[in-house]
Amino acid sequence: MRGTIIHGPRDVRLEERPDPTIVDPTDAVIRTVAACVCGSDLWRYRGIQEVTRPTPIGHEYVGVVEEVGPAVTSVRPGQFVVGGFLTSDNTCPVCRAGAHANCQHGGGYDGCQAELIRVRNADGTLLATPEQPSEDLVPSLLALSDVMCTGWHAAVCADVRPGGTVVVVGDGAVGLSGVLAAAELGAGRIIAMSRHADRQAIAREFGATDVVAERGDAGVEAVKELTNGIGADSVLECVGTDESVVQALRSARPGGMVGWVGVPHVTDLPQEHMFWKNVGLRGGPAPVRAYLPDLLQRVWDRGIDPGKVFDLTLPLSEVAEAYAAMDERRAIKALLRP
Repeated sequence: MRGTIIHGPRDVRLEERPDPTIVDPTDAVIRTVAACVCGSDLWRYRGIQEVTRPTPIGHEYVGVVEEVGPAVTSVRPGQFVVGGFLTSDNTCPVCRAGAHANCQHGGGYDGCQAELIRVRNADGTLLATPEQPSEDLVPSLLALSDVMCTGWHAAVCADVRPGGTVVVVGDGAVGLSGVLAAAELGAGRIIAMSRHADRQAIAREFGATDVVAERGDAGVEAVKELTNGIGADSVLECVGTDESVVQALRSARPGGMVGWVGVPHVTDLPQEHMFWKNVGLRGGPAPVRAYLPDLLQRVWDRGIDPGKVFDLTLPLSEVAEAYAAMDERRAIKALLRP
């Protein structure tokens, strides 16, 4: 098969790789229908996270089951499936508590930007659609493998409630998904922090009531002006840099909550924006499998369309261009078709 390998900064190649096989009885092999590039993949692409050797890359996918191990009972060959960016058995005590991203027996993938994928813990990771989806649903189903569930996790961790005020820091695919999640959870006012007209338009389509383009002190003041001078009940941090985390904490009202899902690249937590304001901070990798049944039904019923975050579709053979387009902000999120 062909699969994507990252060799170093701005060096992504599609190469021939061995076809994956069933290794453990709980495995499945799926044929990829669609994959994509994640914002977190760009940390390695930009050289911020070191690549010590050529490494398969990618963790978002939808596909059709090709083969299953003898212990797999929940999916079968021929079914269209969605899986999260980490595998989980869905049975360990941690999974039963809803923290599937920290499953005692879970883990990652050997690259999902590929034509075939081995999925460990297939029963606890994969969820089949009711039938083969129509082509137009594929992008939204793909969004469930990471960004939509991650945006949802940010909203849940930030304790978004009906009628509440919400600020979303970050206008990438996760941030936009966070806007959609906040709207689905009934927020009364949703303030999207975005400088880019194309992303602002999607944010408003997803439910943002206001857009703030400013950053730093000016951004915090703009949020306060929209929230009676006190800040938001809930803030979704969807970037992970020092600046974005500080922006999120400062945008929360006293007693508010920040949901943190941006992969962290911070050196210190500014406690002065937390302790003295009674602001909480909670988050981490999304437990995708916990959210999948609900969100899959919402997509299947066409209640939500998170696939709108994909504004570039390329064949897998042009994966290098997909990375470059996202790196250069020519695309919000690139969808890859094998």
